[in-house]
Amino acid sequence: MLLEGKGRADRLSRRRFMQGLVALGIAGRTLWASGDARAAIDAGKEALDPSTWPAMTYTTLGRTQFRASRLVMGCGASLMLRGREELLETAFSAGVNVYDVGYRGYYRWAERNLASFLKRRRDRIFLISKAVAEIAVEPDVRVTRDQAQEAARVWSRRLDQSLEDLQVDYVDAYYLMASDNPSLIQSEEILRAFESARAAGKVKHLGLSTHRNAARVLEAATETGRYDLAMIAVTPGGWYDWETKSILKGSPTLEELQPKLEAARATGMALVGMKAARHLSGLPVLGWWKKLDAFDAYYPKNLLQARLSPFQRSYAYVLAHGLDVVNADIQDTAQLRENFIAAATSAQYFS
Repeated sequence: MLLEGKGRADRLSRRRFMQGLVALGIAGRTLWASGDARAAIDAGKEALDPSTWPAMTYTTLGRTQFRASRLVMGCGASLMLRGREELLETAFSAGVNVYDVGYRGYYRWAERNLASFLKRRRDRIFLISKAVAEIAVEPDVRVTRDQAQEAARVWSRRLDQSLEDLQVDYVDAYYLMASDNPSLIQSEEILRAFESARAAGKVKHLGLSTHRNAARVLEAATETGRYDLAMIAVTPGGWYDWETKSILKGSPTLEELQPKLEAARATGMALVGMKAARHLSGLPVLGWWKKLDAFDAYYPKNLLQARLSPFQRSYAYVLAHGLDVVNADIQDTAQLRENFIAAATSAQYFS
């Protein structure tokens, strides 16, 4: 019994130590962003208590009719190598009810590491998974029927694999991941594969994700009227460029993209943002570092003056400019809180 008690005490000590590091990290991040020592102390105190965070805001997720938190919990990268039960539960208790993951060929063991959380929360969340339908075809080359059939077969098989890893009977939405070929998006083979999976009770809604050739992919999906969700890589400055990890050269700004986004949403498609702040982090291998002011020229004065980090501003901005929700790959409580606050309060900066 003494050994058991000592083991429990050691675990509690480690947990408190890790929580202290998180609180200290948030305080330091707040001080760096705002220069306000009092705000930094308050942020550190509140970091581990979701009851002190602002109330999450919700929106109807297109034709799915699901009332979704405006922050999507990205689980792919964060769960690749290990489970994070406490982080998942903190997000859930704070009001996050959309969880996004992906197949093992890209995200390794993320789906398996999400399974125990799903056993407790499955009926109260919107679960998204995704997989690549691999074909060796350039984005602007039309796929053949045989190529589309093979892509549909691979995509369908990966759905079965995901259900097995997640230990669930169905996902709420299944994405055609990393879509860049409009003709595949519109192919009857892919659309029939989805309908077959839906008829079998494996999935409810069809989606896609795109960060290359995104403008044409979104337009193609809009034309079909068949897609329920589209996760698009877009920033305040316009389309995100996957190759350079920056704004796509020559892209219209997000403000100028509004008609295209509105056309997509008019079909009942919900729009999920991703990579909204990635450009700010820089890319040292290409010789440039953090660009924290990269989007400042697009922001109204009250957003620039708000006590938000540059990353929070980018999330708030895209949520106020055509995106229903924003997906963030969240690694720790500090990141969760930062993204949560941006999503929950975004509307107040654009009255």
